[in-house]
Amino acid sequence: MNLEDLVSRYFISYSGVKLPLKLVNEIDEGGLDNRNTFFKGYYDERNRLVRCEKLVYGETELLHNYAYDENNVLRQAEITDADGELTLLTFDEQGQPD
Repeated sequence: MNLEDLVSRYFISYSGVKLPLKLVNEIDEGGLDNRNTFFKGYYDERNRLVRCEKLVYGETELLHNYAYDENNVLRQAEITDADGELTLLTFDEQGQPD
């Protein structure tokens, strides 16, 4: 995944517990100056969230990378927490956890 090929957008938070995260309350880049914490979402040409970073004081605290199949179903999520620990989740053809 080449980040330069993706569209990045900024958000205040997310909603729900299912993956991929649903980022909400979009803000423009100029609104980041007064924020300590925000989410940066990277979207592919199909407008699918393929990468999500939670940034706190300029440092990445949480990182999600998502992979989809040709039917836009989430098939894999790589989650890296603040300690750098990686969790790999896989999903079936219906997007349900394996």
